[in-house]
Amino acid sequence: MIRCIRLWTEADGNSYFEEGQIDLSGGERGDILSTTSDTTTISFRETKSGGTFAWHTAPARQFVITLSGTLDFQTRKGEHFTIRPGDILLAEDTAGTGHSWKLVDDQPWRRAYVILAPGVEVPFVKAV
Repeated sequence: MIRCIRLWTEADGNSYFEEGQIDLSGGERGDILSTTSDTTTISFRETKSGGTFAWHTAPARQFVITLSGTLDFQTRKGEHFTIRPGDILLAEDTAGTGHSWKLVDDQPWRRAYVILAPGVEVPFVKAV
């Protein structure tokens, strides 16, 4: 299982999140794998430990794959969730009140931004 947090904007303009996973149902040679998702770009970024980012929206619908660092994300409604190394954030809150984050351990936040192609379906499955 690959943990994934989906973050999106509702009609009230606020960001909300739900925990789930990437659907890994197919496979061969003993592996399990997801379907493919069309993407446009990938980039990498590092923020030193102690970093924060005030209220903002996602610049595009994207996967954010955390390689190192532990973060506390917050919505304007005061809800929190944690992202750890190996987690994927499906950031879909490209409008509205947005979210903020802060690093909460002594590691830098190393991550990959994978920009999704317009309208592409992603293999996210909400936790039950």
